[in-house]
Amino acid sequence: MSTSEPEPNKVGSNVTMRDVAKAAGVSVATVSHVVNNKPGARIGDEARRRVQEAVTALGYRPNALAKTLSRGGSRFIGLVADAIATTPFAGQIIHGAQDEAWAHGYVLLVANTDGNEAAENEAIAMMLEHQVRGILYSSWYHREIVVPEMLHQVDTVLVDCFAEGSGLPAVVPDEDQGGRTATEELLAAGHRRIAFINTTTPSPAQSGRLAGYRSALETAGIDFDDSLVFPAEPAQEGGYATASRIVESKATAVFCHNDRVAMGLYDGLREHGLGIPGDIAVIGFDNQDVIAAHLRPPLSTVALPHYDLGAAGVRVLLGIESSSTDEHLMRVTCPSVPRQSI
Repeated sequence: MSTSEPEPNKVGSNVTMRDVAKAAGVSVATVSHVVNNKPGARIGDEARRRVQEAVTALGYRPNALAKTLSRGGSRFIGLVADAIATTPFAGQIIHGAQDEAWAHGYVLLVANTDGNEAAENEAIAMMLEHQVRGILYSSWYHREIVVPEMLHQVDTVLVDCFAEGSGLPAVVPDEDQGGRTATEELLAAGHRRIAFINTTTPSPAQSGRLAGYRSALETAGIDFDDSLVFPAEPAQEGGYATASRIVESKATAVFCHNDRVAMGLYDGLREHGLGIPGDIAVIGFDNQDVIAAHLRPPLSTVALPHYDLGAAGVRVLLGIESSSTDEHLMRVTCPSVPRQSI
């Protein structure tokens, strides 16, 4: 298979990895591996030959920003995310990263891929072509991820996600501290029989918030009671379905895994004739403002620090701040947001 003829306006400095990939009939990732001599990359001789022919025919130059680099390096930072730009409260990650980047003289290049692997590789390739200072790779919820191979070609910080064994620094919410803070708010209001509605979905949030709940009870001298922990779908329906069991438990306060669970619990408790906070106190987690601030009464909650996660990611990338732990994790505090439900 021979490479296609270059388009008149696609020669030399205007050529991108995508143009080379199209001409060679391979993926953008394959082009990146060939032009960067990626060690250990499994690329067949025929594919490698086609890429090299396309590079020559098109006059592709990997360092598309040579003039910028000669003045002291690129002033771009990349941010690649799965869905945070379309998730209102998680979108604050972009806001925080953008503000912090500007404060240090950098421009943020954002690519929202909706979890599409091909789009993700295209975005990373584009950022490599622009010689970004580094890349923030972010997920819209805290989870373990598999690091895209191309990210190992550039300084990378994971934001709201982590990859054990990758050696990459990660900035994540302190789920344990957040669960402890939520429970302490209820304890400070005088409650001792506190229920916890936890998610059924295995995640750092599930285990971390439960650990924080247990820790706060232990510090207060209250024995952990497994019968007061209620697994539920992490949505409004889960909170609503749990209301009857909460009433039967004789709990005077409830810590909900997230604000959507709390919203459903509100409805269920009202159907049982219970008032909030007069009969039972409720605290949520996430601080989804469109929910928490507009429930009646407004919901006390603990915030996921999305803005601070984005800002801290930039500082770690630039070496201003360090993750400084054996796990390469920086845990960001989840602050309480008191309203009127306690």
